[in-house]
Amino acid sequence: MMHHKRVHHLSEASGEEAGWVEGITGLTEESPATGLLTMDDVSRKDRASALAARSAVVNGLASLGLSEDFQTRLEHAIEVMYSELEYVGESSLEVGTPGPWGFAMTDPGNLEVALEQLGKAAAERQADLTILRKRTLDVPAEQEDEGTVPCHVADVLVRCRAGTRAPSEVRVAIIGNVDSGKSTMVGVLTRHILDDGRGLARSRVFKHTHEEATGRTSSIGQHNLVLDSKGVILNDPMFKNTNCADYVARASKVLTLVDLAGHERYFKTTAYGLTGHLPDYGCVIIGANAGVIGMCKEHLGVALALKVPVFFVVTKVDICPEHILKNTMQSLTTILRKPGVKKKPIIVRSEADVLLCAKNIMADSLAPIFLTSAVTGEGLDLVRMFFNLLPQRQHWADKWNDAVEFIIDETFGVPGVGTVVAGTVKRGIIGVNSTLLLGPDIGDASFKPTAIKSIHYKRLTVSQVVAGQTAALALKKVKRGQVRKGMVLVGMQLKPKATWEFDADIAILTHSTTIQPRYQAVIHCEIVKQSAKVVAMDRERLRSGDRAVVRFRFLQRPEYLTPGSRFVFREGRTKGIGVIIGVEGDQ
Repeated sequence: MMHHKRVHHLSEASGEEAGWVEGITGLTEESPATGLLTMDDVSRKDRASALAARSAVVNGLASLGLSEDFQTRLEHAIEVMYSELEYVGESSLEVGTPGPWGFAMTDPGNLEVALEQLGKAAAERQADLTILRKRTLDVPAEQEDEGTVPCHVADVLVRCRAGTRAPSEVRVAIIGNVDSGKSTMVGVLTRHILDDGRGLARSRVFKHTHEEATGRTSSIGQHNLVLDSKGVILNDPMFKNTNCADYVARASKVLTLVDLAGHERYFKTTAYGLTGHLPDYGCVIIGANAGVIGMCKEHLGVALALKVPVFFVVTKVDICPEHILKNTMQSLTTILRKPGVKKKPIIVRSEADVLLCAKNIMADSLAPIFLTSAVTGEGLDLVRMFFNLLPQRQHWADKWNDAVEFIIDETFGVPGVGTVVAGTVKRGIIGVNSTLLLGPDIGDASFKPTAIKSIHYKRLTVSQVVAGQTAALALKKVKRGQVRKGMVLVGMQLKPKATWEFDADIAILTHSTTIQPRYQAVIHCEIVKQSAKVVAMDRERLRSGDRAVVRFRFLQRPEYLTPGSRFVFREGRTKGIGVIIGVEGDQ
C-alpha cells in the first residue's frame, strides 16, 4: 500500500499562497489591505518626530564655532541631552554636523571643546560619554566660489551609570526557521562564548531536557544581554539565568532576547511570543546554507503584520558555499523590496553601517543584514555594537504617569512566596504594596483587588518597576488556580471590564474562498489567544486583499482588550491582520 506524505499547511510544500510573507508580498499598491499594513502607529510617529526634532536641535546647536553665542547654544544642547537622560536613560548625539542652527565645525579644536563640555555635563548627571566615531565631512563653504571645507564630526553615546535610575530595557524577539541557529546565537551573545559547531552554545540556554536532546526549542525563553554605561557587555562565560541579578545590578541597559521556537508545530507558541511579549524589534535568523524557507517566512510575515521593525542575521557563513550565500541574499532582497514590505536592505560591513542602521531602525524602511558565524566569530562584533545602540521603540516615559496596566504572560506557584505572575508593564509605575485589580476572573470575568507583596526585575529585588520593563510580581491572598496567562493587573481608576465582542479594522492577506458572518479564526492580540467568530461586517463578503470593519465575538470567555492594539488572526491557510477600534463591556 502506498502512503502519501502529509503536508502541513504552514510548510513550504503547501503552496506559495499559504504563507504570511506570500500574503504580504502578494499585495499591490492598489490592494485595500496594503493601507492597513503600512499604516503607522501614532506612538511611533510621535516618537520618530520627537527624535528627529531632538537630533536637529543637538546637531545644529553643537555645530557652531567658538563665536560669542557658542556657550549659550551649547548649554541648550546640554539641556536637550539632560531631558533624554532623564526619560530614556541614554542619548545618541552627532556633534558638529552642519545644520540650520549654525555653522559646521571647521576647526577640530571647536569639536574638542564641545566634547569636553558635553562630557562634563554628562558626569554631573551621573552619566558617561563614549565617543563612537570621529570623521571629517566636506561641506559647502560660505562663499560659493571657495568650493568645500572640511567639517569635523563626532558620534557619541551618553548613558546613565548603573544605580542612578532603572536600567532601560529593549526586547528583541529571535525568530527564524528551525535549525537556523537561533538558540546558538542567543547562547553566543549572552554567554560570551563561541560555538563548537556541535551545540555547545545552545545547550547553555535550553530550558528543558528534551530541547537539549533534540536541539530544537519548544518554549519561549528569555535571556539577558547586560550592558554598562560605556556600552561594555557585562555577560561572561559564568553568566546564568539564575545569577543574572548580580549582572543586572551593575547594568545601565538590558536587552531581553526572547528566544522563540522555529519548528512549525510550535507556531502558535511563537505567535504568542511575538504578540504577548511586546518586542521592540524582531531579529530574523537565517541559515546561509538553507535560505529564506519554511517558518522563516511565516515568522517574518507575522512580525511585518504586527509592525515590528526587523533586522536580519545570516548565520553559518563559514560553511556556506559562495554561490549558495548569493542565492540566499537575492531571495531575501526580493522579499524586502515587495510593495507590502518596502524595506531597503543594507549589508552591514563596518561600524559606520551599524551607526547608520541603529539611528534609522525605527523609520521602518531599512532592513540591516549581518553576515555572521557563531563558530569563527565573524560579524559578531558588529551585532554586539548594534544591540548596544538599539533605542527603545516607544517613549515609555510618557506613560509613567498613566494608570497602571500590567499584562500577565506567565504564572508560577513559588513555595514560601505564593502566587507569582510575570509579564510586562504597559503603563504606569508599580510599587510594593500597590493595590491593583486582577482580572478577568476565570469564573465570573470580574476584576478583583489584590496587593503586590514583592517585585523582582530580572531576579533582582526592587521596590518598583516602570512602564516598559518586564517584572515578576508576588500577589497577596491569590491562589495559583485563580490566575492564567492573558489576565491583567490594572489601576482601579480605569474601572476595567472584560469584553465578549470587539470591533476591528481588518485586512485579509490570504484566503482560499470568501469570509462571511459566522466565520471563525484564532485571534492573537498581545497576551490574548482565543478563537472568535465574525458576527457582523460592513461588507457582504471578504476575499484576499480586502479590508473591512468587522465585529468579532469570543467563543470561550471574555477578555480585556484596549483600542489601538494590533493583532493577527489565522485559520487553516487563512491569514489576516487587524487593529482594534472599539470594545464593548461584559455582556
